[in-house]
Amino acid sequence: MKNILALGSLFFLISCNTKSQETQKTDDSNWDAYIANYENGAGSTTLNMDLKKVAPKTDLPYILITGVTYSNCKQDGFPEKEEFNKLYKVSDEVEATISKLTKMELAGTFTYQCERLNYYYINDTTQIRSKLTTLYKSKFGNYKYYINIKPDKSWDAYLNFLYPNEEIQESMSNQKVIEQLQDGGDDLTKSRQVDHWLYFSNEKNRDLFEKQIAQNGFKIELKEKIDDPDKPFKLHISRDDKVDPESISKITLELRKKAKELEGDYDGWETYIVK
Repeated sequence: MKNILALGSLFFLISCNTKSQETQKTDDSNWDAYIANYENGAGSTTLNMDLKKVAPKTDLPYILITGVTYSNCKQDGFPEKEEFNKLYKVSDEVEATISKLTKMELAGTFTYQCERLNYYYINDTTQIRSKLTTLYKSKFGNYKYYINIKPDKSWDAYLNFLYPNEEIQESMSNQKVIEQLQDGGDDLTKSRQVDHWLYFSNEKNRDLFEKQIAQNGFKIELKEKIDDPDKPFKLHISRDDKVDPESISKITLELRKKAKELEGDYDGWETYIVK
């Protein structure tokens, strides 16, 4: 079970630092990161979000989970700063080894309790274990290594473990706006007008939603019909709120939930900088 861990600046630090060299290739992949709380503490996941659009890939029916345990570990289970480059080197060597043996796709990386594991989807398992074992022993003998290879035709490891649940996706989306506000020197704990946008498939559901949120102090800024075949009934609402991660995520999750119950889409929020 994973639950979002509202760590603010720590989220930003990890999202920058856990992206290894193999995820920084010049391609069109949408890589993102999040921190969540697991049974024994916080864990960081970096993943290719775009794979959700094509998963499962039938030509990559096996999951290879491999990585190392590091001793240069902080109390929270994450690597010390100087350890990252060493871990990147391990990942790069592992990927180079795998790519010589089979077609592969790196789905993501999970860092947790002093262990960093890469998740690869592969076409063929022949010689993978023996070649990786040789690599780890010959070049990275100071690390304890882990190799797990198993069938995963449905891409369960990616879709149900690496990929963020709705609550975490909400927090990730909010964090991007919050980072922009912080760059401008915003005091996130000060209330200010926060605007939200929603879209509905029919006018009746939009009106029902409007009645529900009016009881919670939201103001109707604009409602109109737009040129959209699926959800043409637009609603723009606002309320004075704080925008720290915990406060804004609670608000947006509730709005998204209410909209979904009425076949609507929540389309995000914006505000101005308050110092």
